[in-house]
Amino acid sequence: MRSLFVISVIAFSLLAQNSPNPPKKSKSSSCSNDDSGLKLPAGFCATVFADGIGHARHLVVGPTGVVYVNTWSSEDYGAAKPPEGGFLVALQDKTGAGKADVIQRFGETVQSGGAGGTGIGMYRGFIYAEINDRIVRYSLPPGALVPPNPPETVVSKLPLGGDHPMHPFIITADGSMYVDVGTATNSCQPKNRQPEIPGASPCTELETRGGIWRYDANKTNQTFSPADRFATGIRNGEGFAIDSSGRIFVTQHGRDQLHANWPKLYKPYEEATLPAEQVMLLKSGGDYGWPECYYDAVQKKLVLAPEYGGDGGKKVGVCASKTAPVAAFPAHWGPNGMTLYDQKQFPARYRDGLFIAFHGSWDRAPYPQSGYNVVFQPLAGGRAAGTCEVFAAGFAGAVVTPEGAAHRPSGVAVGPDGSLYVSDDIRGRIYRIVYQGGASGDSRGTPCPSPSAPAGEILEAHAHPPEAAVPPGATREMVALGDRIYHGQVGGAPCAGCHGDQANGTVLGPSLTSGKWLWSDGSFAGILKVITAGVPQPKQYRSPMPAMGGAQLTADQASALAAYVWSLSHR
Repeated sequence: MRSLFVISVIAFSLLAQNSPNPPKKSKSSSCSNDDSGLKLPAGFCATVFADGIGHARHLVVGPTGVVYVNTWSSEDYGAAKPPEGGFLVALQDKTGAGKADVIQRFGETVQSGGAGGTGIGMYRGFIYAEINDRIVRYSLPPGALVPPNPPETVVSKLPLGGDHPMHPFIITADGSMYVDVGTATNSCQPKNRQPEIPGASPCTELETRGGIWRYDANKTNQTFSPADRFATGIRNGEGFAIDSSGRIFVTQHGRDQLHANWPKLYKPYEEATLPAEQVMLLKSGGDYGWPECYYDAVQKKLVLAPEYGGDGGKKVGVCASKTAPVAAFPAHWGPNGMTLYDQKQFPARYRDGLFIAFHGSWDRAPYPQSGYNVVFQPLAGGRAAGTCEVFAAGFAGAVVTPEGAAHRPSGVAVGPDGSLYVSDDIRGRIYRIVYQGGASGDSRGTPCPSPSAPAGEILEAHAHPPEAAVPPGATREMVALGDRIYHGQVGGAPCAGCHGDQANGTVLGPSLTSGKWLWSDGSFAGILKVITAGVPQPKQYRSPMPAMGGAQLTADQASALAAYVWSLSHR
């Protein structure tokens, strides 16, 4: 949300002059203090600016270098207890060492009914933040680190629930506030994420979800209304940026489960390679295609979704009239945050380009997961100007999966000195990236994979139950077959994508090794019933589990999978 900082520089100019602690340049001229573990282009260094602050989502940097972060306490993070204090965090580096030595929390708490949020920004002396179903603003007096008074509500009654309940936003120079209201479903099916069920027509969900809404940041006590929709057909647009010409860009999370829900139309590897993630140029009244269309980066066009008569990627139909993206990225990488780089610390080639924080995939299983990085996309004339580059990698660590990743990028912002800040919503780490390589350095990242790059080799199974763990009435051969089904080697069920490669659970599905069962008594028969019927309305997770895991399993394969799941809880 870099543009919010641009606005705030003007509005906060007097504050910057009077602040007791303006930002200082890093003391080091080398990478000797780089403790980040990140892989960066030559000449760049990173420090862990702060750690353990909660599930850090988006962030914004004020004109004095103070970093403000919104944190979230969603069901996505299980039962982890949020840190004490408010969900909003102010981080200040008073020594210039590249690390926050002042950390102060403010805003709503768990005790006051808060659950945190994603969106955050600054505009005309206020900090704006998403909290629950509202966007509020806090007045920040000159010289203050955190607001001294309670917030005012800017807009309330934003839709919650479903697959995408967050509300990121951006504010332009005239105070127009553009708010993402993500979809409640994957593809507007009456029964979400179920195999071979057509989409609703018309998709009434679009009346209140799946688009960008516009409000006035200068006004308070506005109420969400379908009448305020600015653009539609956007499944989940979490990242925003504004360029020097005032053009607004927004990211899009592409849909999931093309093969899992439509196995007769898509090959197993296409679950991992389709559709592309996107950056779109936001326009009033624009229709970007969801749920009827998805973007195929190999064909370089929007094609008809199977829920609306698509045939696996050939038919275009109504998609010919929808607005295509200005840049495309590998499938399922998950673009969660975006900022425009308009400072001068980095080499000139980065100026006016986009940095995008990719949260990382889950729907590429049983093939290798990917993303979990920060990408640079050069722009020219409001469109991509060349191939994107992986700018920062290594966040996930040794295990690149949703349940095994050490850190997952979620937000990205630029400071007044040109430093780049990246947030992590797993362990609450904030990274600060600086350039120290000199003006002549090329310092390019690694080119992003081609849209036609293969999905990779199917990963070997890791969650092996003990030899003796066989349920009554089953056999070792059934357990072994269930192991292969669980890990996607047989049958096409994406079990590992939701429950984890080692079945320890992810933000999408519960652990299968703990012995705690949400929908059965844990018996072989009970587990088989859940697999066969699915879980259309989960108790503790946003997304449903389709019958047979969204695959076309035979009765014998379902029994084998049940035997394997039973064995996992008895190891």
